[in-house]
Amino acid sequence: MKTHRWLHSEDSQATKSYTARKNSWFSPTIFVLGFIPVFTFALGTWQMQRLQWKVALIDELQEKLHREPIFLPKRVNLSVVPEFVYRRVLLRGRWDHEHSMLLGPRVREGSHGYHVVTPLIRSDGSTVLVDRGFVAKEFADADTFERGEAGEVEILGMLRTSHTRNSFTPDNKPTEGMWYWADVDAMADYAGGEAKHVQPVLVEQIYEGSSQDAASRLSKGIPLGRAASVDVRNAHLSYVITWFSLSAFTTAMLARLVLKRRVQNHPRPLPR
Repeated sequence: MKTHRWLHSEDSQATKSYTARKNSWFSPTIFVLGFIPVFTFALGTWQMQRLQWKVALIDELQEKLHREPIFLPKRVNLSVVPEFVYRRVLLRGRWDHEHSMLLGPRVREGSHGYHVVTPLIRSDGSTVLVDRGFVAKEFADADTFERGEAGEVEILGMLRTSHTRNSFTPDNKPTEGMWYWADVDAMADYAGGEAKHVQPVLVEQIYEGSSQDAASRLSKGIPLGRAASVDVRNAHLSYVITWFSLSAFTTAMLARLVLKRRVQNHPRPLPR
């Protein structure tokens, strides 16, 4: 009788509760979900800083673009050209059509073609490169685009530097007349280099006419310059949204996993 009571007492204490096998808090899943929110939040913060920098840069370039045009000196200080990018300039001289170059292929409003880059021999004897604008492919292929006036011309443009070349852009082939990207130094050498007083300075001609006149020029094979605008790409806001959203999403996943793990590791009574 005493033995039976002792066993019954022992069983009743053992059946009050039990603890399931505890899951470790240091699993790879928790480690990854703990790392991703911190990492993506840091990336979002960095992209926010980049966004503020890019907005300030665009504002600065816009301010330069709206300043009064200036005349380039006879000898341009190449080291300060990047500081004058998008600054409007006035040029006077005559075209060196013999050394014109077709830069492309390019696309303008769905039409395929090229940009015509022609050296401009200025009245002071120095020469700079001018991107005169877009011509349709049929005129470029047939070499029937409008060359321009033979005498002295005056153009309005804005200073630019060499284009940034990506890994998919082929090498230029000057001897074959194939220019895929604006390598200003190579173009200046092609046009005669220092021996002909050609400076590696690129000016993009500005077109300020109406859309009707622009369509007429394109249909006649007359190079059409670009609009006076800043075309700096700014996609940092989308990156900010992406990284912060991913950080919030993975934080919610981590919180859900932690709560689930706490419930699993909490002692529970045995079913009767």
